[in-house]
Amino acid sequence: MALTATAQTQTLYRVVEGDTLRYTYTPLPQDSVPMLIPQKRSFFNRVIDYFGQSATDRTFEKKIDITFAGGPSYSKTTKLGLGVLAAGLYRLDRTDSITPPSDVSIFANITTSGFYAFGVTGNTIFRHSVRKVDYDISFTSAPRDVWGIGYEAGRHNPKSDFVEEQYLICGRFLQRILPNTYIGPLVRFQHTKGRKFDEQSLDYIEGQNRTYTATGFGVALEYDSRDFIPNPWRGVRFSLQGTWYAHGLGNCGKSLWQLDFTANSYLRLWRGGIMAFDLHGEFNSEGTPWPMLARLGGSERMRGYYEGQYTDNNLLTFQTELRQHLWRRIGCAVWGGAGNIFSKREPFSWRNTLPNYGLGLRWELKKRVNVRMDYGFGRSTSGFLLSINEAF
Repeated sequence: MALTATAQTQTLYRVVEGDTLRYTYTPLPQDSVPMLIPQKRSFFNRVIDYFGQSATDRTFEKKIDITFAGGPSYSKTTKLGLGVLAAGLYRLDRTDSITPPSDVSIFANITTSGFYAFGVTGNTIFRHSVRKVDYDISFTSAPRDVWGIGYEAGRHNPKSDFVEEQYLICGRFLQRILPNTYIGPLVRFQHTKGRKFDEQSLDYIEGQNRTYTATGFGVALEYDSRDFIPNPWRGVRFSLQGTWYAHGLGNCGKSLWQLDFTANSYLRLWRGGIMAFDLHGEFNSEGTPWPMLARLGGSERMRGYYEGQYTDNNLLTFQTELRQHLWRRIGCAVWGGAGNIFSKREPFSWRNTLPNYGLGLRWELKKRVNVRMDYGFGRSTSGFLLSINEAF
């Protein structure tokens, strides 16, 4: 390479494999170059930039890629409120591009009904997915409607109300033993206190105590080939876990057991279109106290039903959902399903099966972490809810 220059003109010669390329340019005088003065951006534009960058996977660059969000919230159970959320993605090994990122969500919420809650949930995935840890820690204080225990009570009884305060700590440690197959211990601590019962609501809990504490230990067996836990696009998951609540580690009056089963499948139909399936069962021993019974409804299954209107020992639900990306960070979903509660006192009956269907919008808060707005319908009921992550 040879370079010649004068004050006005610079000529650059580059020789590559026998060919000579000649470039000539004239630099501008230094005092003729305008100074670039950064313009102050409006608050609205800065917010747009902030969330625009949040949808980019930066887990290879940062120890934790976290986004903060806040705004109104609503559900049929808690009513209108204000919530704040910190959603983060991270990798324990940032040189490992095969393992999906871990996730954590920290939340707080307060509503017009007197409900308030705060907590943290997440999934930590170790290098090459050899082990996983998931956890859920929360405190809630919630005014609750109550209809009694059993399908007939939920269908026909007039509702009453009370206030439920609950501390919940759940955790699982899963070790891979075969491809996509995990086994490991779990622990669950639950303390629930009921307040402001009237005579009718006391009748609905059938003379049980107002406060219960239970500590359980168990084992989880899981097959999981999902590509990303908060929002899978492909894979299957089969989970079976049993929990034993020892008599001496609470005040439930006896030892109790709980069996929980979940089966999920995800299939990519076309570009941006995902079909998801969910089968779930919860089975509790006879004599399980009212705070630990299976409750139909909520933000994950049988959306649109008030969580707890239908309550009993055992629960079965099924749902299928079509998720479609629409434009940029916007998507939508439609679903349909059914659910049933039953016990030894009121055995399973097909006529007690409750229908469920609905539709919703999705907004990508972080890379494949969605804020979802769903409106669900059921038998003589409907309801709107706002939540984080896909329902299943």
